[in-house]
Amino acid sequence: MKKKIVGICVIAVAVISLSFTPPAERYFEIAKNLEIFASVFKEVNNLYVDEINPNKTIRIGIDAMLGSLDPYTNFISEDQVEDFRTQNTGQYGGIGAVTRTMGNRTVVTMVYEEYPAFKNGLKIGDEVLKMDGVDLSKLTLEEANHLMRGQVGTPVKLTVKRMGQKDPINIEFKREKIKISNVPYFGMIAPDIGYVQLTEFTVDAGKEVKNAVVALKEKGAKHIILDLRGNPGGLLHEAVNICNIFIPKGKKVVDTKGKVTENNITYETLNNPVDLEIPIVVIINRGSASASEIVAGTLQDYDRALVLGERSYGKGLVQIPRPLSYNSQVKITTAKYYTPTGRCIQVLDYSHRREDGSAGSIPDSLKKEFSTTRGRKVFDGGGIDPDVKIESDEPAMVTQVLFREGLLFDFATQYAYAHATIPEAKSFSLTDQEYQEFVTWSKTKAVTYESSLETELNNLVALAKRERSYDDLKPQLDLIKARIADGRKNDLINFKDQIKPFLEEEIVSRYYFEKGTVEVRFKNDNEVKKAMEVLHNQSEYKKILRIE
Repeated sequence: MKKKIVGICVIAVAVISLSFTPPAERYFEIAKNLEIFASVFKEVNNLYVDEINPNKTIRIGIDAMLGSLDPYTNFISEDQVEDFRTQNTGQYGGIGAVTRTMGNRTVVTMVYEEYPAFKNGLKIGDEVLKMDGVDLSKLTLEEANHLMRGQVGTPVKLTVKRMGQKDPINIEFKREKIKISNVPYFGMIAPDIGYVQLTEFTVDAGKEVKNAVVALKEKGAKHIILDLRGNPGGLLHEAVNICNIFIPKGKKVVDTKGKVTENNITYETLNNPVDLEIPIVVIINRGSASASEIVAGTLQDYDRALVLGERSYGKGLVQIPRPLSYNSQVKITTAKYYTPTGRCIQVLDYSHRREDGSAGSIPDSLKKEFSTTRGRKVFDGGGIDPDVKIESDEPAMVTQVLFREGLLFDFATQYAYAHATIPEAKSFSLTDQEYQEFVTWSKTKAVTYESSLETELNNLVALAKRERSYDDLKPQLDLIKARIADGRKNDLINFKDQIKPFLEEEIVSRYYFEKGTVEVRFKNDNEVKKAMEVLHNQSEYKKILRIE
């Protein structure tokens, strides 16, 4: 069957290779290949040794065809449309809670204070056992999410297991319209520095950022940090609105250019700005994509902000949804976008992508040089290069496992039930004794993992066996293996500087929710610390941006 499906996919993909043929011939080729596709599927359906699922088989063919174009041209089935709408609008009918699967458990990881989950007593750390009487262990994550969400005003009942209580408890909710905030946090992080965290580009993102900036200025902000780390993008016009807060009316923000003439559009600012002078640092990382890159790239092109952090993701493509039959849709890449200097942010070399899809190192031969308003050199070819580079460290394997297996989460829940209150989020810190309690507690849990060093050693062992030199090297390899295993016993101590901040964040979330998780990070956030340092050193700031 695998060969049959691959054959179907190859035929489907052939349709897209006809861009440069005359129209009449091209339409004939499309019709011919679609007829072949249907014939192949009909024969497979009639004759294949086992019964096949037509929905699954055709979906594989569609996904393979679209996947040959770019990662962002996607088919959206009828049961996925609501999730797609949520991504674009930030709105859905639900109770205002976030859940995560840990092993065979579904646990509540966040509740939003203004919505039914919080008001009716659902707590972070609760394990959801049933939803409207349906056992969650029998549902997929997607099915559980669909069951949690629903029409505004309809009821939903959760059966949860709560730490310290013997029997499960039932909590009933009435779904409300949930609006995910684009700006989950803004505040003063120094007497003269305001901080704005922007995590989405859904409807009203520009309005939310504008309101945050105005409020911070009223509190005495003389400088602004705009944090776009991990922001995957969203609505293009909201990126234009955010740029408009800091640059004049009538300025170009982005050009979109595609095959179809009507997709060639220049987007300019339409309103009067809030502030043309206030110093700005925009923080980005490899998770900052699309609309985030438009904001960072535009403010960089006009020398209006200093960009700090990692190279951004490198997604310079514009998608539009098109309705299809049976309430499905297809999201199609229709254009590339270009910043005011003419830079295309789309990565040009997919072979240098990181595992997460973001732009890695870009060969110089693929870069093209451009100049900002004040003559600074900037480049295209893959993402936004920051003016001040700060590479973030990858979490150690032990840190990843503690998070993935839920040990940080479970200890934080246990800690919260043992401590009625904690200091405010900005000043909260685990004592050495409390961290040692976590270390002792963790050692009672069955957690296994292979460090990167052990992985490399196992690869070396396999290579030695293939080269038939293993017997000669075995004593040395065994000694190295023993020393690695011995050293791993101290991973929780050796990586305390990584693990402790994650643990503190989990604990603070139980008391101060989403805002608290942001505030507790500040004391360990190297990018925010560097941004504050640059803003407080205006001579360095002006030197980088060539401000006279």
